[in-house]
Amino acid sequence: MPYTKINVNKCIEEEKKRDKDFADAWEKSRPEYKLLGEFIRLRNEQHMTQAMLAKESGSRQQVISRIEKRESNPTLKTFCRLLDILGYELRIVKKQQNG
Repeated sequence: MPYTKINVNKCIEEEKKRDKDFADAWEKSRPEYKLLGEFIRLRNEQHMTQAMLAKESGSRQQVISRIEKRESNPTLKTFCRLLDILGYELRIVKKQQNG
């Protein structure tokens, strides 16, 4: 059976147009995905593996993996500790207004 190439972004956009509940859930999930994406990018930029970060933080590689795959929600304390190990901190800033 041949594989079919799928444009995931196009599928998501079509589903958002078709299903308002999906669109709402999708938009509500964006900040979390963006934050975790930044976290992964920072770890990779520093050439730090999940195992290395786990060792530094006193946890297991599987814990870091589950956080990065969005299978586990770390506590704020844990997330801030991981960011601290990477040399970053979490801050709250006022949203910029569009237009």
